[in-house]
Amino acid sequence: MATSAPRYTEREIPFGLYSLHMTVTVKNKTPLVVPDQVRRRAGFKSGDELEFKVSAGVVTIHPKAAVAEDEYTAAERRAIDRGIAKSEKEYREGRSFGPFDTHDAFIAALHRESAKLRARKTKRAPR
Repeated sequence: MATSAPRYTEREIPFGLYSLHMTVTVKNKTPLVVPDQVRRRAGFKSGDELEFKVSAGVVTIHPKAAVAEDEYTAAERRAIDRGIAKSEKEYREGRSFGPFDTHDAFIAALHRESAKLRARKTKRAPR
């Protein structure tokens, strides 16, 4: 008697791979252990923080979303927005450079601007 290959629904085969099903037994006074194969398949690594959500008897485990440590304060955000607004205004006024057709054209433009800055510095009166 030949057995046919098991049939899976699309939901059970994420991205064309078989889904991993395992059973663990919950015992009193022992932590619930997620098997190594399941952790590897889910991409969980040592030190990752996980969120557990329970709804209608179903436990869902997700990696905890990283908190952005480099969030800006309101004052920093206002300063950034001012800088962006100034840059956009200068661009509208035509005070921008490029795009350049070649690397040599880019370097030549840098040298011209640097010469202008040097000339401006020398015109200032000493303090």
